[in-house]
Amino acid sequence: MADTVSPIAQALPALPITSASFAAFGFVVEPTPDGAPTPSVDGALDLSGGRPRFYIMALANRGLEVSRITRHSAATQVLASAGGESWLLAVAPPDAAATAPDPQAIRAFTVPGGVGVLLSRGTWHAGPYFETATMNFFNLELEDTNDADHHTCDLAASFGLTFMLRPTA
Repeated sequence: MADTVSPIAQALPALPITSASFAAFGFVVEPTPDGAPTPSVDGALDLSGGRPRFYIMALANRGLEVSRITRHSAATQVLASAGGESWLLAVAPPDAAATAPDPQAIRAFTVPGGVGVLLSRGTWHAGPYFETATMNFFNLELEDTNDADHHTCDLAASFGLTFMLRPTA
């Protein structure tokens, strides 16, 4: 019987998200007054590759271990907490030529409950993650994203590592 090697678990601090710190991965969607001029984030939304799907995604028992990371090449994606709770997200920059992200480029962010994220096309992402038993999230993507545009990298199999998210203040 062949020996199996357990992946190395690396701590990954989840920093508070800001527009500047998240710019390589997408946009921070913050509250704006009704009737205010359209912020630049609206122009970044691209669902032109198919029929949009907006739904409330119910997730349970996510924990804080990142072992897989995914990207969507055909469209952007918007995520936000439906209940106003903060949550965590791990990301790596888009690279159309790569079949896997650079593990050293993976970053994690704490997203406050009143804020969402718009992931740029091709951004590697893992999450949402949270420490409660369940959470609901608003999700805007294409209706066939999970079938036709879902490339996942198994970090443990590809690189022999996983990441343990560590929330920070």
